[in-house]
Amino acid sequence: MMISFRSAIRALFMILGLASCSTAGDEVVEPTSCASNPLALQVLGSGGPIADDHRAGSSNIVWIDGKARVLIDAGPGSFVRFGEAGARFEDLTAILLTHFHGDHVGGLPGLLNAGSFSRRTDLLLIAGPDGSETFPSTSELLAAYVGSEGALRYLAPYLDGSADLPRLNVRNIVTSRDYLQAVWRLDGVDIDTVAVKHLEVPALAFVVRHKGKRLLFAGDQSFLSEGFVEATRNGQPDLMVMHNAISMADGQPRGLHRDGRSIGEAARAAGAKKLVLTHHMQRALDDRDAVMAAIRESYTGPVEFADDLSCFPVE
Repeated sequence: MMISFRSAIRALFMILGLASCSTAGDEVVEPTSCASNPLALQVLGSGGPIADDHRAGSSNIVWIDGKARVLIDAGPGSFVRFGEAGARFEDLTAILLTHFHGDHVGGLPGLLNAGSFSRRTDLLLIAGPDGSETFPSTSELLAAYVGSEGALRYLAPYLDGSADLPRLNVRNIVTSRDYLQAVWRLDGVDIDTVAVKHLEVPALAFVVRHKGKRLLFAGDQSFLSEGFVEATRNGQPDLMVMHNAISMADGQPRGLHRDGRSIGEAARAAGAKKLVLTHHMQRALDDRDAVMAAIRESYTGPVEFADDLSCFPVE
């Protein structure tokens, strides 16, 4: 049987567990090519909390005019993918954190350490949830990482301005509000947020808008996120990014994550033009056909299963 060169290359990447290239149809796509689009989503880390395949922890970049402007989450391994994608710390407008599970923020210290070598001088917004009795606020998380008493206290100038490092503008977002809140309005980029339900974890979803295009990052949430559904209803995002963490089997943690049926219902309510599934866990990937069938009960638009460094241009 004859095998094409490109098919052989794709098979080799799968065998080796490498993600230095993503694929689109039969074409091998270089990860840095995402920057060539006027507006694009690039999934840096498409995995979950278990290191059972090649995937980095949850992380996404919004590319605007060739620059990595918005980073949503920074899971373990995303630091490597950030470099592979050709992103630059000095180009970031904002880092948005959906919640403080380790698979979403475990790569942030490495990224900040790398940023200390950059030539950035502008303030950098880092926005995320406020705290609770069991979870820190965004400002407390950053203090634990790079504060004067933090684990990486040599990076404390990020917060106190005592040396030649860019300052971080850290914002705690109230998670008791189930309606859209403005986060950023500058340089042609609008960012809004809305609280979501992820058991007891303070958690957020984000909307990024640019030149009439809209990207909706649902974050980790359960079917109990009714405020999110109402706040995003008929918003018609060009891309809606949702997690694929649980199967359709009985006994799944549906108070923590949406299953396929609930994902489809949320995508239909939002009027999503395309649904991108990421944050994959093996239990969901093993049940892919059932998950897709459940999504299709409500949502009929295109669905993409993301890999690390997958690129989704917004036309």
